[in-house]
Formats: sequence, structure tokens, C-alpha cells
Amino acid sequence: MYKNLAATAVAACCIALAPQGAFSQTTTQTSAADAPLKIGFVYVAPLTDAGWVRQHEEGRLAVQEALGKRVQTSYVADVAEGPDAERVIRDLAQQGKQLIFTPSFGYMEPTLKVAQEFPNVKFESITGYKTAANVSVANARYYEGRYLAGMLAARMSQTHRAGYVAGFPIPEVLQGINAFTLGMRAVDPHAEVKVVWLNAWFDPTRERDAAMTLFNQNADVVTFHTGSSAVMAAAQERGKMAIAYHSDMRSVAPDAQIGAVTHRWGDYYKARARAVLDGSWKPGHVWGGVREGMIRIGDFGPRVPKAVQLDVLKAQKAMGQGKLHPFHALEAVRDNEGQVVIAKGETLSDEKILGMNWLVAGVQGKISR
Repeated sequence: MYKNLAATAVAACCIALAPQGAFSQTTTQTSAADAPLKIGFVYVAPLTDAGWVRQHEEGRLAVQEALGKRVQTSYVADVAEGPDAERVIRDLAQQGKQLIFTPSFGYMEPTLKVAQEFPNVKFESITGYKTAANVSVANARYYEGRYLAGMLAARMSQTHRAGYVAGFPIPEVLQGINAFTLGMRAVDPHAEVKVVWLNAWFDPTRERDAAMTLFNQNADVVTFHTGSSAVMAAAQERGKMAIAYHSDMRSVAPDAQIGAVTHRWGDYYKARARAVLDGSWKPGHVWGGVREGMIRIGDFGPRVPKAVQLDVLKAQKAMGQGKLHPFHALEAVRDNEGQVVIAKGETLSDEKILGMNWLVAGVQGKISR
């Protein structure tokens, strides 16, 4: 299923599959007269201290804290994409949930199917791209943070080589690899990025092994687009550097982490819950980045000089102001097979970014088909 996703026009989430759901619920007691808005969340992996699921759980908690007795939230964790997801989403709707968040690309089709059966329930397909009368979609411009991470990696690397542990070759992952490489090369024109494909979102053992392979190939800084913190732990073990993804992972790699690209869902989730409560909810398509506060780089480690931190944060500010775009070409940009993919002076449109199917020059590796 996943190998065919590279042909789609939008990206998937980056987290792994797990076979069976585990239910956990947080509720606020109210009287029948003050019945709260019932909100359900479906998570594609176990809830851990860091990672994709953790960031969405932080969003759920933000909704609960902000809206208090007006809402009742619950989640189902560790739900595989496909038939199991459809079953869980339908079950939540049957339980009377009025708003359901499904943050995984592979949940898109099951969400649409269940939404047809429950027209009075509102659905939020996170990282999906198909809308319906009662289905809205949202995603984040992760590639913006990746570009900034590439700048940081280039400032810190001594070998001019970074490693990238990647899940599947879908557009979202390709966007991140390319933006990271362009960010590195904006600082160090000779920088190279070595990619290892796993064709899995969540496999800590293989994630760790891939990071070790990259270190053995002279990469002194690594990052990843997978679901666990195994790459960070490997960098800590080897005394190398790593840039975390999804969450701040200094608890796992206190010495290795030089920064983290994190995404924030709380404001979006709160806004959508409020819209249901006040009757203004409508389906739409949100794709937010640094400007909207959905993506940021920070959480720098102790080995990063203050001057480097300030330079990266300055670039982040410029990006938020629309003055820096990862896919704007001051000179023609070629892919790693020599073809021009961004003409001189061109800024890639959202349509071209969403359909990205190439690796930029500087990337060592090919798209895994």
C-alpha cells in the first residue's frame, strides 16, 4: 500500500503502523443540561514521550485545557491504517463523538467512508487531501523546518556529510530531504546528504541500524523521517550529532541533539473545536508552516554555539515573514540526475511541492520504488 503513495499529490504522516488499538479516555464531568462536545482522536502508533503521536496528544490536551467542561475528549491509540482504522473511526462515531480527528495519511480513505455514514459528525483528516461536506483536511509545511535544520547541520558538521533515515518515498518525505539538502548547501555548497530508506514508519531496531550505517559512512550529523527516537539514541551512543523530528528529544539524546524540528497542533485543534461549538465549522484545507506557528526549529543542544543558534533563528524569522522560501531558486536547481527541477528565479508552487517526485543534487541515493 505504502509503495504506491509516492504517486499521490500530497504527503503522508510519518509514523508507524501497529496491529491493535488501545483505548484511553480523559473526560470532564458535566450535567446532562450542559452536555459537552464529544471529541475523538485516533492515533496510528502507541502513545510515547516523543514523536508524531505525542505531538497530536499535546494538541488534544490543549483542547481539553482551553475548553474545559465544554468538551469531552478521548483517544484510541495504536490503530493500524486500513480496515482497523475504519472500524475504530466508525466506533467513535457510533459512540456519539461529534468531532473526530484522524491524524495519519492512511486514515484518509477510512475517514471519508465513515463520514458518508455519519453526515452530522465533523471529521478532521490530518495530512489527508480529500475533503467532503463534513470532512476537513490540514497539514503542516514540515519542509520549512527541514530547510532550517539543514542550515544548522551544515554549520555543525565537520565531515560535510549528513545522514537521513527515511520511511517511505512519498512527496512529504521527499520535500523534507530536498529542503534539508538545500538548507545545507545554502551554507556549505559541497555538503552531501546520504539517505537510507526503510519502507517503514516505525521500526526502532532498523532505524537505529540505519543511523549506525550512516555514521560508518562518515556522516557526523543525522536526522530522520520515521516514528521513534531510535536515531537520536544511536547518535547519543556514538557521540555524534542529530536533529530531532516531531518532538524535542533531549531526554533521549541530551548530548547528541543539536536541535529539533517540531510541529504544533494545539492552536489548530482548539480553533476547530471552537468552530463546532459556535456553529461556524466548515470543511477546508489548511497547510500551515512557520508563519502560522505550526512548524518551528529550536531546542538547541549544549554544543551549538550561540551565534549559530541566532543565525538559524534569524532565518526562521525571515521565513515566517515570507522573505525566505526553501524552494526558491537563486540559480537553477537540478536533481541528482542532472535535470533542472527549479528554474532560475522560480519559486515552486504548492502544486509542484505537493507532487514532488525527485531528489535534489547533493542527495546520495535514489527514490525507493
